Amino acid sequence: MQLRRNHLFIQFGLCLSLTLPFCLPAFAQDAPPRHARKYKAPPATSHIEVTVLKKSNGKPIMNAAVVFDATLDGKDQGNLEVKTDPDGKAVIDVIPTGSTVRVQVIATGFATFADDYLVNEATRQIEVSMLRPQEQLSSYQDNDGKTASRKPGVQEPIRPTSPAAKPAPTPPPTPQPPPNASDTTPKQ
Repeated sequence: MQLRRNHLFIQFGLCLSLTLPFCLPAFAQDAPPRHARKYKAPPATSHIEVTVLKKSNGKPIMNAAVVFDATLDGKDQGNLEVKTDPDGKAVIDVIPTGSTVRVQVIATGFATFADDYLVNEATRQIEVSMLRPQEQLSSYQDNDGKTASRKPGVQEPIRPTSPAAKPAPTPPPTPQPPPNASDTTPKQ
């Protein structure tokens, strides 16, 4: 009986496949997903390498913070901070191609650098020369009516010097009672 039942299923399956192959409904694995999200490939990214050097001697600056702030089509893509290696290089390769990137470099003892770059190519190399802090340009004047006299660069704050040691002040004399307290009549 078991053999006959299997034989009927095989015949029925062959019969359906031979006579109606185009009328059968699609199985679940063949049907397109109805409620799943459509796959969207990530955008192409660019490889950006920033080299941070001292302007005075061209030597690399280690551990400088390089901040990448990207925008693509007016939408903020986020920001990322990378420290420079001993060769003064900071490398990033997650910035979408075609985006505008603001590169900001912050290093101890140097003035902060910031500039915008349009990244249209697959590989971009940026070289930044860092300067020591400069005197700020200002249209204001100090109290004497002259322009500011401070020199450019890092300066120590002006501390007042202590004058030479002064002698201790003498206390004022204490008032003395009149010599004759019983005589209160004024003299004429």
